[in-house]
Amino acid sequence: MKHQWKSLFLVAYVFLCIGAIVSMNDVLLPSVKEVFRLNFVQATFIQQSFYLVYLIFPIPMAYYISKYGYKNALVSALVICSTGALLFYPAFHNASYLLALSGVFVISVGVTLVNVAANPLAALLGDPSGSHIRVNIVQLFSRIGATLTPILATKIIYGEAAKVSFHLPYLVIGTATFLLGIGIFFSRLPAFKPAIEKGFSLSAIVKESRQYPQLFWGAIIMFFYIGADASTAGFFISYLRDPAIAGFSPDKAANYLSLYYLSATVFSFIGIYLLQFISPGRLITISGIGMVTLYSLAIFTVSHLNPYIMVGLGAFISIVFASIFSLSIEGAGDFTERGSALINIAIVGGAVFPPIQGWLADSQGVQVSYIIPCLCFILIIAYGRFCDRRARKIPSGQHAGV
Repeated sequence: MKHQWKSLFLVAYVFLCIGAIVSMNDVLLPSVKEVFRLNFVQATFIQQSFYLVYLIFPIPMAYYISKYGYKNALVSALVICSTGALLFYPAFHNASYLLALSGVFVISVGVTLVNVAANPLAALLGDPSGSHIRVNIVQLFSRIGATLTPILATKIIYGEAAKVSFHLPYLVIGTATFLLGIGIFFSRLPAFKPAIEKGFSLSAIVKESRQYPQLFWGAIIMFFYIGADASTAGFFISYLRDPAIAGFSPDKAANYLSLYYLSATVFSFIGIYLLQFISPGRLITISGIGMVTLYSLAIFTVSHLNPYIMVGLGAFISIVFASIFSLSIEGAGDFTERGSALINIAIVGGAVFPPIQGWLADSQGVQVSYIIPCLCFILIIAYGRFCDRRARKIPSGQHAGV
């Protein structure tokens, strides 16, 4: 099995930054809740601002990639991320929650473009048989970025006891993404450029996606997965700060959030290894069962083990996104870019489920609110079983459609 390692690691560095950006939402939510005195539903506007982008931009971005290629798309994405991050400077100094939400929205435009372009690009950087492994490798770097961010960002944000400086980590991120964009512009990353085709409307893409059952159902399941992922990490710090559960300080809760991402990183390595012996569908099923089990313990028990139960969620969630994504676009051929766009539209689930969980947290408590991602993972288990059974019925190399 051959991989284009130099190009693959360059894409992986992009995901390192993206992991840091996405996990910043989990640190930002409780900090702005404190600064602007918000309830849980109002604080989840952070998640809504970030994930609503996926409802608007993936299809235009798929066309942009087809016209200008993957490399130019990545450069553009990183510059956009940098621009959005810098908006946090006036947001802090003008005490404007609206400007902070605007910064999150602009950053998300860049992140969306990365996801539409970089995941299929990683799949293309080598033999088709290794596409699942390559997508998991770049997602592993995303996990590494997410692991380091909560501890570092929380120390920066709460560096001065009397002031919550939520803008400072974004100034670091903005500088890093801009410099990386320049580096990619001058790099030798392959200039893959998919053929420009008609049919970039949402209705046309949904209609054609029905030829690829794993893609059609994968997009629906991705909606629930991202909702569960955003809810799990977004309420993580608040869960551990709740006096009825653990009563941790912001720093200590952030440390456990980093352990959650570290757990996801370590088990990503294990998942990549297991994919050589276990089908992605079966691995999704096993991971889903583990998630539902730990969610149930987090919801219905209170003990000194609760922080470790939350950390354990990272282990089982580690390979789910990459496996759903790679399974969905497997065998899609020339439809890959539009299929990727459809999957990324489904990421709008991250804007839908956190407010529902926020409403439940405001009315019933943050512990009970974790029933929302738990229900999402029951559907994810069903998708894993569907893909595993389908892989057994269809001979290798014939998964393009039915």
